[in-house]
Amino acid sequence: MTVTIYHNPACGTSRNTLALIEASGETPEIIEYLENPPSRSRLVGLLKAMNMPARALLREKGTPYAEFGLADAKWSEDELIDQMLAHPILINRPIVETPRGTRICRPSEMVLDLLDHPVASFTKEDGEAVTYPAR
Repeated sequence: MTVTIYHNPACGTSRNTLALIEASGETPEIIEYLENPPSRSRLVGLLKAMNMPARALLREKGTPYAEFGLADAKWSEDELIDQMLAHPILINRPIVETPRGTRICRPSEMVLDLLDHPVASFTKEDGEAVTYPAR
């Protein structure tokens, strides 16, 4: 199975998602998107695959979202995408792509439905236990 994660190693949710992928036996392609942001066509493709408007992918916490006034409805889809490309920290994470689908994995256990052999149980960095029913 091909698994790609758009990852921010400074983010606990992203680290937990990556750990869940690896615990499932997959070796994902890891794209540290803050250092290697997606192209416009790639970002648009991810949004389409997630059936999500750009506004829904914007991250508010720890970003210039408020400073730029991105909550204002005046921003078009293309303008919001421009902002995410210029400031990749605005892209919420982690985004995971597999043959089973593409989604933002918040919380991290959202990744389990995308994996062929998800782990049945996992403990997150903060000690929270995650269980996943057998398919």
